[in-house]
Amino acid sequence: MRHASLALAASIATLALAVPAQAQDADSMTFFVTSAGSVKGADLGGLDGADTICQTLATKVGAGKRAWHAYLSTQEADGKPAVNARDRIGKGPWQNAKGVVIAKDVTELHSDANNLNKETALTETGATVNGRGDMPNTHDILTGSQPDGTAFPPGEDKTCGNWTKGGVDGAAMLGHHDRIGINDSAPMKSWNSSHLTRGGCNQAALQSTGGAGLLYCFATN
Repeated sequence: MRHASLALAASIATLALAVPAQAQDADSMTFFVTSAGSVKGADLGGLDGADTICQTLATKVGAGKRAWHAYLSTQEADGKPAVNARDRIGKGPWQNAKGVVIAKDVTELHSDANNLNKETALTETGATVNGRGDMPNTHDILTGSQPDGTAFPPGEDKTCGNWTKGGVDGAAMLGHHDRIGINDSAPMKSWNSSHLTRGGCNQAALQSTGGAGLLYCFATN
């Protein structure tokens, strides 16, 4: 796992080199959507690998002094307890690269009062992420979480093998950063728990429903 995480970090670092450092206020930024995902679909190298992605991209724009975690849950498996995404991201408040607050705390983040949408869910560089209606649509964000930010019970895979699968097996729960879907139902408007991947955990499967393997990243301090 350590070797996989190191290899993933190297891949993300390579991608990050092509991303201009445009974040307007790196010192105060405490939330972003990744401008790039893993090159291996939903195989992120586990939670450690996912956190490395967040930390690497944050560092690229001058925000590496903070500790960054990916908003991801894992399911109970192989004797290891589940991990809730909401417990990994600190206490808040969180604001984007342009200083706009998306939520003041964990409770607000998981309520209808949060300020997370296409205009505020910016990348680490302050760029807007494509949503429904854009080409390509990349509004599917990996979360593996229920609407309240907790993990799913063991059984049906909803985390792509706890973020270690990148093939045709498994599935992962996704959220819509733009809060828009094919209808007006609550799941379609959910930023963290909208629908599962279709066709597995590889990059093609993520792209098929409007994704690119992107993550939500939160500063924990």
